[in-house]
Amino acid sequence: MKVREFIENKIVDIKKTVGDEAAISALSGGVDSSACTVLAHRAIGGRLKVIFIDDGLMREGEPRQVQETFGKLGIGVDIVDAQAEFFGALAGKTDPEEKRKAFRQTFYSVFGREVLKSRARFLVQGTIAADIIETKGGIKTQHNILEQIGIDPEKAFGFKVVEPIKELFKPEVRRVAKELGLPESVYRRMPFPGPGLMARVLGEVTSERVAIVRKATVVVEQEIRKLAPFQAFAVLLNDMGTGVEGGRRKFGHVIIIRSVESRDAMKARPTPVPWDMLMKMSRRIVKEIPSVTRVAYELTPKPPATIEYI
Repeated sequence: MKVREFIENKIVDIKKTVGDEAAISALSGGVDSSACTVLAHRAIGGRLKVIFIDDGLMREGEPRQVQETFGKLGIGVDIVDAQAEFFGALAGKTDPEEKRKAFRQTFYSVFGREVLKSRARFLVQGTIAADIIETKGGIKTQHNILEQIGIDPEKAFGFKVVEPIKELFKPEVRRVAKELGLPESVYRRMPFPGPGLMARVLGEVTSERVAIVRKATVVVEQEIRKLAPFQAFAVLLNDMGTGVEGGRRKFGHVIIIRSVESRDAMKARPTPVPWDMLMKMSRRIVKEIPSVTRVAYELTPKPPATIEYI
């Protein structure tokens, strides 16, 4: 792929598609949505409204970090606080696909309101090839693949979808993002699921449980950074594990550390993490999150497992 030629062609395509109308981008801060946002901004400038939906499921400090990063690029980002709506929709749900469905419905309900406010007729979305393949193959539904799950976005929400990078896999998206001038912290960023930390909480998703996996994620990302894995994160299991504190038994949460090597997320193998690094992560997680009593490292490749847990 000739990156500059790809960028030039996509900017022309977006201009033709959007015409004189306004467009809106739901920016998550990941490399996919970031690349699409910059492409669209170069194509239509001030007619692009950029929002960050704060669903309460993002990593530590993410909303403000995204706002500051894009502010330096001359692109304003409005933060929409929708945490209460997302946690309300997820309350009591434990089935993975039911949780994905609830997330998707809430996301587009919130987003639909923002589209009406902005009067935008187009949604610029960071769908990539792996999203489409996994949804089509029935592996798991991605919240951004609307037509393949029977939703017509124009009829349901009043906007048309623009997906500039849907034929690309992650390595190609990174090349595009770098060429667009996005900082290394964005174009080298590890993949993060569209439903956020919900994908890493087994069982019911509550603000308290998300806070636990968010803290554990900070530890994993900090300690494993020098290995530069394709993706590394923490997962909170649904069951509790027995621990010991002060000579007495206590029940606590169980955290799984997951790190994989991959090229395009279609196949993956576990990262050979040094023992000392694993032990340090375990000690930090148990110390910094007192409610956790057990930490384990997962060794399953993809396939048979998926990279994310739900």
